[in-house]
Amino acid sequence: MIKYFISLLIVFCIFIPSGEARVYLDITDPTFTQIPIVLPKWKSMEKTPPALTAKIYEVLANDFSISGFFRVIDHSLLPSYLKEKEGIPTTLSMRDWASAGGEILLAGEATLHENGLNLTLKFHLIDLVEQKHLTGNQYNGQLQNLRNMVHRIADETILHLTGEKGVHSTKMAYVVRQGEGREIFVADFDGANIKPLTQNQSINISPAWTPDGQKIAFTSYLKRNPDLYLIDLDGKNIRRFSSYPGLNVSPSWSPDAKQIALMMGKEGKSDIHLLDAKGENPRKLTSGHGNESTPRWSPDGQRIVFSSDRSGSPQIYIMSADGSNVRRLTFEGNYNTSPSWSPKGDRIAFCGRVGGEFHIFTIGADGSGLRKLSPNGSNNESPAWSPDGRYIAFSSTRLGGSRIFIMNANGLNQRPLTTSKGGESSPAWSKRF
Repeated sequence: MIKYFISLLIVFCIFIPSGEARVYLDITDPTFTQIPIVLPKWKSMEKTPPALTAKIYEVLANDFSISGFFRVIDHSLLPSYLKEKEGIPTTLSMRDWASAGGEILLAGEATLHENGLNLTLKFHLIDLVEQKHLTGNQYNGQLQNLRNMVHRIADETILHLTGEKGVHSTKMAYVVRQGEGREIFVADFDGANIKPLTQNQSINISPAWTPDGQKIAFTSYLKRNPDLYLIDLDGKNIRRFSSYPGLNVSPSWSPDAKQIALMMGKEGKSDIHLLDAKGENPRKLTSGHGNESTPRWSPDGQRIVFSSDRSGSPQIYIMSADGSNVRRLTFEGNYNTSPSWSPKGDRIAFCGRVGGEFHIFTIGADGSGLRKLSPNGSNNESPAWSPDGRYIAFSSTRLGGSRIFIMNANGLNQRPLTTSKGGESSPAWSKRF
């Protein structure tokens, strides 16, 4: 899997200097309105099969739709004199697109080279309001990496318009129920390329990405005890990482990759511990009669958020990385758990019970601004932030069985990640590849 990304050779050939990014898109702004983006047909250059450019178009349109930033105007919805136009418009023909109904246009062309293995993608981003080119790039890579190349076009478009790259080239790890067991799966940001990471017919839970994105840590009952394992993204080189008697659950890597916080314990009592990078030298951070669980590091590595029932019911707490300065964060609701710290450090997502249902909430790291994000009528659990802090992944039962969903960080644009029949939980979002 790592070779998959390394093998992708991307050559950036700027056609038009992009200048500074124009930061006018913010999907977390309450007044945000999606920007209408026009997607003309992509042009098949030389002997490139039209089916290939149709696939590029499909992936790109889907990326823009699920990003939450755009309202996609498909070429099939364009006026008749624009519907069949292909490729990158010339400066003289820009005016032809003024009536397309969009503010931005992204057009491109694809060339599949004679060996049938290498692919070149070119695109231009055009401001239809100001009638000018914004940016344009060329990507060279292998045909097998087509989806990743298209994802990078979407990421670069969002970078130009917001000042920060998108997360289309990220991946999601999650748990899938299979019979009596549970396996770890990995999928692309858009739910494509779903692959099982474990296939051991055991119970495998709580996946967590290593900081370098090359491995996933998870808990498995493979040896009957809930031990912590590490596995490569191709499903190989699995090794037991922490096998202390009792629980070794819910790992979270420190930002500097030197320590792992996790839930450890036995005989009905669990605490937050730290392990070193080798899975050794456990050090207990919490004490008392309560059960402590689901630790997550702050982005600066100075604090850890976790859930504890020390007050009688599970609530969210924050402590310094050495276990000192413990303070309670949540005071509303009688069951709050599974905290997840945003990459920007300003908010914490968690799961809370309201009226017999579990919902996704966010709250400021200082305890202010509590917000309920998920709608009533289903259970919504296990929030996980995207690396840019714009989105939250979570599991939801709103379509029947539990499935992985994604939403904007303000709760808008909620949509399922996969088309499975359910049994999915515990999403973990990778960093950008």
